[in-house]
Amino acid sequence: MRDTARSGPKQARTGEGLTIRTEAISFDAFIRQWARERPDCTALEQGDRSLTFAELDAHGRQAITFLKQLGLKPGDRIAWLGKNSLTYFSLFYAAARVGIVSVPIGWRLTAPEIAFILKDTGASLLVADKDFGTIAREATGMLSASVMVMGADEVVTAIAESPSENFSPCLPDHPVLQLYTSGTTGHPKGVVLSNRNLFSLRTSAGWDLQPWANWDQNETVLICMPCAHIGGSGLCINALANGARAIIQREFSPEGVLDALGAGITRLFIVPAALRLVIHHPRAATTDFSSLRYIYYGASPIPLELLRDAVRTMPGAGFLQCYGMTETTGTVAMLTPDDHTIEGNRRMRSIGKAVPGAELKVVSAEGAETAVGETGELWVRSPSNMLEYWNLPDETQAAMAGGWMRTGDAAYRDEDGYFYIQDRIKDMIISGGENVYPAEVESAIYGHPDVAEVAVFGVPDETWGETVVATCVPRAGAVLDTDKIIAFARERLAGYKVPKHIFLSDALPRNQSGKVLRRVLREPHWEGRSRQVN
Repeated sequence: MRDTARSGPKQARTGEGLTIRTEAISFDAFIRQWARERPDCTALEQGDRSLTFAELDAHGRQAITFLKQLGLKPGDRIAWLGKNSLTYFSLFYAAARVGIVSVPIGWRLTAPEIAFILKDTGASLLVADKDFGTIAREATGMLSASVMVMGADEVVTAIAESPSENFSPCLPDHPVLQLYTSGTTGHPKGVVLSNRNLFSLRTSAGWDLQPWANWDQNETVLICMPCAHIGGSGLCINALANGARAIIQREFSPEGVLDALGAGITRLFIVPAALRLVIHHPRAATTDFSSLRYIYYGASPIPLELLRDAVRTMPGAGFLQCYGMTETTGTVAMLTPDDHTIEGNRRMRSIGKAVPGAELKVVSAEGAETAVGETGELWVRSPSNMLEYWNLPDETQAAMAGGWMRTGDAAYRDEDGYFYIQDRIKDMIISGGENVYPAEVESAIYGHPDVAEVAVFGVPDETWGETVVATCVPRAGAVLDTDKIIAFARERLAGYKVPKHIFLSDALPRNQSGKVLRRVLREPHWEGRSRQVN
């Protein structure tokens, strides 16, 4: 067995060379470049549908005409409701060329949650993929403003019938993507990202010196994480930037990943909980993993036993732990293959170091940078830091301090410059790679007539990292039925936000000012663990 979880950077295949990097930092620039240099190479593929780079350029010009005919202009929002789709990505890329902002909505959300996002964005067009037309109409029916709803197939037909016309590309700092992340106030926040946010890090000095940053000409990535997350949309954008083929799957399944490996994928992003399902699948023992160069993983550290199993199953792949958030447009720190060993090591508990072009520091409550080993809040300065939280100037100002993004994560750095996450200052729960904020779940449960108080927190889960639970206090004279509370929450929240267990209590622990002490509720479940994240 190998003594390290990497194989080293693979050389380009004979006669292919490495992808030529450019200073392009916009969708339009990259699409034009690859349509010129690699016109017949596949850009996007899903099932029996595909677009070459030349077709992606031509399709985009028709899509821009279609959007203009609907009256859309730069700065307007269009929403997508559905699972991963070639239709979504091709429409998003086209809209981004002229500065029309795409808003992918998580397909697990309920109608009220979808309606909130539509109202918040002011979107005038909602494109619903197959199986999502009913909930799309239900959500738009809750709004006072009119939103046009079109089916994905209808949009595909309309674009094909639209002429190709000239257009003026938007500027690098123009917003092009708006992703929603759960908010501590109980409502999600729209994170506004520009062309520059999405592409500028790859042009930073030192990037080309990283083996994982060099792509062969014939690389293929798998998009199986949700497009409403930066981990899903971000990897597809990275493929575009490198002129690579992207295979799109509607949603993650271990069978789907194993099928894609047979199609020769070289890179994928996956959360550890999903990776476990892949390598423990019966088909894994007979699947050819030799094409796989790198596995990006994030949302939680990789358990040592899972890494060992993965290395045995996929011995040629390099593992890269990616740390970032929607607000930083994804990865700003990385633990590289060199730091992954099957024996385990201290650094594997870290998030690694800042990627080229990004800076990290740990700041005390007083605003001073901490010493080595001292815990504080992790701050990030990077050209990939978001433009703003949509329509939330106060929250934007609070999150961004002098060009630094405050992550809300408690962390420390060691003497070698590696950063270690200790806890989540903002109480966020990460379950299977999905972000859940207690306030949003509490807000939903408070509506139950028998609940007087509720506190939501995360507990360890060997499969999902953490799972959501709640402690409820009944109203005077009421008898709480925990199954009914869970069912009540399920009607109002996406499934991954619904508590898996309800604890009952006569009162919630509070400090002198009356604030609920979630840590007191959490501590018994995390006893014996060195960190309050799993």
